[in-house]
Amino acid sequence: MNRKCIFGLILFSLLFVFCTSFNATGSDAFDLAKREVLLRRIGHEVLLQSGDSTSRILPIEKISDHEYQIKFENTFTFKPEALVTISKRFLIKDVLSDEYLVNVLNCNNSSIVYGFTISKNKKDAQITCIGRKQPKACYTISVKFKTPPKSIGNYLYLWAGLCLLVCMGFIFSKRNKAKKAIVKEEYDKRFNIGLTVFDVQKRELQFHDATVDLTKTETRLLLIFASSPNAIIERSRLQKEIWEDEGVIVGRSLDMFISKLRKKLEQDSNISLVVVRGKGYKLEVTT
Repeated sequence: MNRKCIFGLILFSLLFVFCTSFNATGSDAFDLAKREVLLRRIGHEVLLQSGDSTSRILPIEKISDHEYQIKFENTFTFKPEALVTISKRFLIKDVLSDEYLVNVLNCNNSSIVYGFTISKNKKDAQITCIGRKQPKACYTISVKFKTPPKSIGNYLYLWAGLCLLVCMGFIFSKRNKAKKAIVKEEYDKRFNIGLTVFDVQKRELQFHDATVDLTKTETRLLLIFASSPNAIIERSRLQKEIWEDEGVIVGRSLDMFISKLRKKLEQDSNISLVVVRGKGYKLEVTT
């Protein structure tokens, strides 16, 4: 797997994780906004049951992440059984929680006038004091939502993306270490090419008493040729390896590097770097 493929997979994994997280956050925000609409509907229905169709329901007050209060403009009376029925009808539509605690508070002293719990699992519900109509007064309805344990299924795609990202990072790291070990071994070598000694580590050519320095790219090129003397090296291989290892722009740049390297080798008549038309290049060595 080449570097471009690995980079592409890592980038895809990052985008995947980001989009999944963003989608989950966006979905929760929508459901929370929908929750406040349901609470207003409860307040509206409670006032209608008490015979009030004109007074306002004040803005829903968020006490904490999971607790809200419904406040009213005027005093009213309510029947507990009607409040239970109304709450069940609307709270069952809330997708973020399965259980709710509803308390009716006296505005003057915050004492609990009436309370009950609702659960989508009916046997866990607790409803008392049905049939006792409450006197007209200022009331606040408090609704507390039980937070369900987070299901790993909701984040399956997120975990999959993270695992893929970690795996790709591990593969890339392992491959990079192995490649560095191979490159180090190659760069410790010295090649006898004709009458010239090619010292890879020092990046130089030694011909009799003369020494010619090589650039990093020229060294990499000559290393490929010296490893396979008198063999045709395809142009596509040189382009790939030089691009991958050196980050050079290939095409005409490759011809330029070949030309410069040829000039540095021409002091040894036993060496010739030739073009094989339609195929690539060959380092011809005679002894």
